[in-house]
Amino acid sequence: MDSLFSVGGVQRVTAVIAKALSGRYDVTIVTFDPPDSQDTSLYGLDEATLSYRFFRYPEVSPIRRMACKVYSGLYRKLRLPWRWASDGYAHSSFPSPLRDALATELRQGHYDVIIGVHAPLAVRLASVQPMLGRVKTIGWIHNSFEALYGPGSTYIGPDLKRHYVYQLRKLDTTVVLSRHDEEAYRAYDAALHPRVIYNPLTLTPGCPSQGQSKQFLAVGRFSHRHKGFDLLIDAFHLFAQRDDEWTLHIVGEGPEEPLYRQKISDYGLQGRVFLHPFTHDIQQYYSEAQVYVLSSRWEGFGLVIVEAMAHGLPVVSSNLPTSHEIMGSAGLYFENGNVEQLAVRLQEATQMDWKAKSTEAFGVARRFSLDAIIGQWEEIIGSII
Repeated sequence: MDSLFSVGGVQRVTAVIAKALSGRYDVTIVTFDPPDSQDTSLYGLDEATLSYRFFRYPEVSPIRRMACKVYSGLYRKLRLPWRWASDGYAHSSFPSPLRDALATELRQGHYDVIIGVHAPLAVRLASVQPMLGRVKTIGWIHNSFEALYGPGSTYIGPDLKRHYVYQLRKLDTTVVLSRHDEEAYRAYDAALHPRVIYNPLTLTPGCPSQGQSKQFLAVGRFSHRHKGFDLLIDAFHLFAQRDDEWTLHIVGEGPEEPLYRQKISDYGLQGRVFLHPFTHDIQQYYSEAQVYVLSSRWEGFGLVIVEAMAHGLPVVSSNLPTSHEIMGSAGLYFENGNVEQLAVRLQEATQMDWKAKSTEAFGVARRFSLDAIIGQWEEIIGSII
């Protein structure tokens, strides 16, 4: 994986799954983190016996880099549809010194199964798969199909979508986070047969919410557009014109924080909207809140929904396929990106039968226990070995 010893949902889920698998398998995590970043107290990694390896790519000569850049540019410009052209791009965008170094690192571990975490590393793993002998390979896709392949994707440009599919075909299997994504991948390319494993609840819940605080809560990284906290602040501004009691608390960190603070100032909401830094004790915020709000423009899974519901919080969510898959009729939905409709849903949430919705929330969260999810991982690993 790219990074383990840093803050993020993928890191936390990977750590939890790795710890659980270490009860039955020898588990090594190969990361691009610098060795001095190792902190096994993060995500409770010190609670399990895991091995860590820290990998860095070598430098590529300027001449080779330029030659590779020429082919890569042609491939992306012409959008060549053939598999052999995709393999050529796999070599030009990932030159042989880098491929050889990664393959050498992975062969040294004598692994039975290697999992590439996130789509880019799954594709990298696919490109070196022929160099790994009998090792079985799994791609673990943590973003939604729409985020990767939909119009305006910030992850994969339209010139690389076919390339990603061709490369993922080389893996023994690909794990996605929802039934919706499974169906979307198969519709996009009949040769792909992904398997679905939901993310598990990755924290021990704190005290259940009592539903009396009049606090909305949102949690996530302040990354560009993704979590839609800009939309949430806009919607809360409309909501606050009709309500003078409820507050909004957003927990996280990231590059969009100045934008959020500017919006709060422009709307005069300094006493109503509060930004809190990342914390290892996120349970306290869930316990103190009354309603959780997921304003994301896209989500691979939306684990925060499960975390919130494990504390008994009803959830207002953008109408993402994954949110519907997780919550069904227990959720209160608004059209993705529709600020006015989100403001209406916030108002409706203040008038709901909170105790009934809280009971529903606990029921939803129980479906995502770690024991149930890890059994599915063990089944897939056993089936491909």
